[in-house]
Amino acid sequence: MDFRAALLDQTRAFGELIASGDPATPVPTCPDWTLKQLFRHVGRGNRWAAQIIADRRSTELDPRDVRDGKPPDDLDGAIEWLNSGAALVAKAVDQVGSDARVWTFLGPRPAGWWIRRRLHEATVHRADAAMALGVDYDLDPELAADAISEWLERVCIEAKKYHRVPLESGQSVHLHATDDVLGPTGEWTVVNDEDGVWWSHDHGKGSAAVRGSAKDLLMVTTRRRTAADLGLEVFGDTAVWDAWLERTPF
Repeated sequence: MDFRAALLDQTRAFGELIASGDPATPVPTCPDWTLKQLFRHVGRGNRWAAQIIADRRSTELDPRDVRDGKPPDDLDGAIEWLNSGAALVAKAVDQVGSDARVWTFLGPRPAGWWIRRRLHEATVHRADAAMALGVDYDLDPELAADAISEWLERVCIEAKKYHRVPLESGQSVHLHATDDVLGPTGEWTVVNDEDGVWWSHDHGKGSAAVRGSAKDLLMVTTRRRTAADLGLEVFGDTAVWDAWLERTPF
């Protein structure tokens, strides 16, 4: 998958959605935010990541210190600010090399890690904008599946790094995408065993399991929609699934 091209595409689509609505529109899936605040969050976030990479930072960057962190007041200028910020992420990676180690909230990672992270920040927040505006949200199954994988990687790393327990010992969660194009990459099993919390693409029953399209599974795992909203059935122990969601906010 071309993460760079996808980052630019998803950012552009996100900006087009924002531009089509009233900036004061509330975003129900991001409580207390408006479309304007959501737009600024994504746009500044890309420039924040680009600056971390370009400066080869080993410590966190205060968002208030992001260069050009505020969008222009005019709509055309703001959209250009958004899209050029996404391009800055890829440019910064090219400048320092994709393997250069830089700061991330998960610990030091290769600079190229940020491209995928910022891509999926855009995919999920584009869904937020679409729901706020009451319009359809489409996402390529392979992109949605990768967003799920990226999210589970974060959850598992943070579980070990910060001693979080999204699943009790011996419990597991299984997700099964119904998109024919995905094959084995459309299944995910998360377990908590003697090795801690980890995930794989293995097929498994799970203490709780959810089956649906990759896009719908992304929406439920990031708590944008509920399984009931989307007509998906939770199999097994629903309490395990509910606890997992409560303990893994996006």
